[in-house]
Amino acid sequence: MNLSLGVKVLVIVTCILFSTLVGIGAGWISHKPGARKRDGVLVGGGTFGGTLTLCLLTLTVLGVL
Repeated sequence: MNLSLGVKVLVIVTCILFSTLVGIGAGWISHKPGARKRDGVLVGGGTFGGTLTLCLLTLTVLGVL
């Protein structure tokens, strides 16, 4: 695809926002009462990184980026 730079930036920002929501949800679900907060943050951060990688790789394979 031949997309302009503005559209590509918008797609990347959308991927980042989606990955942030998934990471927040995963960290929130993994948090247990009485546990350290950093364990939930680590799970959320790892999930964010994995989701963002998958989103960007998928869009690259499809030829969007």
